[in-house]
Amino acid sequence: MYVVCMTGNLIIIVISNIDPALNTPMYFFLGNLSFLDVLCTTSTIPNMLANFFSKHKVITFHGCVIQMFIFTAAMDAEFLLLTLMSIDRYLAICNPLRYKTIMSKKSCYFMAAVVWTFGFCSSTYHTSSTFRLSFCSSNKINHFFCEIPQLLALSCSDTSINELVLIVTDVVLGVFCFIFIFGSYLFIILAVLKIRSADGKMKAFSTCASHITVVLLFYGTLIFAYFKPSTGNASNMDKGANYNKEVAILNTVVAPLLNPFIYTIRNQTVRKSLSDILLFTRKQKNHMFQKLCKIRKAWLLAYSACKNGRH
Repeated sequence: MYVVCMTGNLIIIVISNIDPALNTPMYFFLGNLSFLDVLCTTSTIPNMLANFFSKHKVITFHGCVIQMFIFTAAMDAEFLLLTLMSIDRYLAICNPLRYKTIMSKKSCYFMAAVVWTFGFCSSTYHTSSTFRLSFCSSNKINHFFCEIPQLLALSCSDTSINELVLIVTDVVLGVFCFIFIFGSYLFIILAVLKIRSADGKMKAFSTCASHITVVLLFYGTLIFAYFKPSTGNASNMDKGANYNKEVAILNTVVAPLLNPFIYTIRNQTVRKSLSDILLFTRKQKNHMFQKLCKIRKAWLLAYSACKNGRH
């Protein structure tokens, strides 16, 4: 699953950069989303895979810091990026005449820079504030990677401020970004319903279907994480811990794995780009093979001429 996830997201990143037909804001943001998925998955899964084959399932202190920093930055940035992608779809459908002016290449680079800067600044604060705490009891993390809530549970310091800031950040990112996304698609639906032709409606909805699916998958896993059943006794706590791990698997593996398929299976432009690249690669291979055959034939003729000359 990790190999398929990496391959799918790297293909999206490559084709969105090399194919002129995909040099649009939509695919620019999609390339950024794939890169965030690569960071999110690579920061957690390789160490987990290594621990599968080890008796001592450990991570170094500095490795834990780096893992938390990258994962938190990627998750925080993904909230904003999905919101930007919904705004991009809103402008493309509801304000098509000014779309190219508003979503210029300069604007896209600026918005992407804001997303990445916010993600890394938020992660820097959370990581530094977490590792300034005292850890004087158990060093066993009940998880398969270093996540903020699990590390706060190990601290013997007062973590009330850390928890408050974490909740505020989650509410601001989760709730407000969801409101923006919901509002964007509400206006999109109203605009699409005004289109008279059925083909026009289908085309407008098809450009949004992939993004809606990704948003539902992303927020669906978060809802499962935060609106889990209450835990009362020790056995229920163990069940809750296992439940959190399953939800984390959805966030770190399943969602990044499915995103490339969601954007390629129903998207004719991406499918055509992939087929063109594969066809071009096949032609290049055939051309190279023909050249090698000609070179081999020339060498054989030269060798035969030299041999006959010596005789």
